[in-house]
Amino acid sequence: MDILHHFSLHPYREIHLFGFDLSVTKAVVMMWIASFLLILLFLLSRRGRREVPTKFQNFIEVVVQFLRDHLSRGTIEDEKDADRWFPIIGTLFLFILTCNLLGLFPGSFTATSNINVTAGLAILVFIISQGAGILKHGPLGYLKTFIPRGIPSWILPLMLPVEIMSQFAKPFSLSVRLFANMLAGHVVILVFLSGLVTLRGFFYLVAPLPLAMTLVMNLFEIFVAFIQAYIFATLTAVYLNQALHPAH
Repeated sequence: MDILHHFSLHPYREIHLFGFDLSVTKAVVMMWIASFLLILLFLLSRRGRREVPTKFQNFIEVVVQFLRDHLSRGTIEDEKDADRWFPIIGTLFLFILTCNLLGLFPGSFTATSNINVTAGLAILVFIISQGAGILKHGPLGYLKTFIPRGIPSWILPLMLPVEIMSQFAKPFSLSVRLFANMLAGHVVILVFLSGLVTLRGFFYLVAPLPLAMTLVMNLFEIFVAFIQAYIFATLTAVYLNQALHPAH
């Protein structure tokens, strides 16, 4: 088994438009599938809506309420702001979770193990959080939030660039964290499976251990899929809260 082939970005179809590479890769296809599944899920949850919801509709409502209370309202100080930005936070969680879980199916690909995907999501979070701060405080007012109160004026030329650079560091850490965690687990699983192929002449002697470890890692990856989606969404809420309600 070629481990590198699994993570290959070789496009299914090359598309170049106005100098941009818009080729369809494995990651793109898996994101399309994840988006389709989520749209289908919520369309079905709204189908035949009546006074007494079905068990499926109750389940979806419980999930949405849990995410709202723990991801959005549990992090953003003002409840109105929390509810206003919850659709973005909740969508990011569900989209990342779906991409993470789809990658566990044999023959599929984990979109979030591609740094381009996680970087794109992180840049989106950066734009949204900065835009939210500017909308709430105004461009100049938001810039003032980077300056802690009570610091001497002579340190401002040094302090302001550092604060601005820290804002750009957030999407970098956000993207690398998700990418590295999703990539590492899948590499370990593929290593165990590759061992079975390499030692196929001694299959009955060596198979139990690699198969057992593969099963354990797959179960662990389900846990990681939820945790990483939750962390990404929580940090998104944290960055929004910092932009909307600065501590200084």
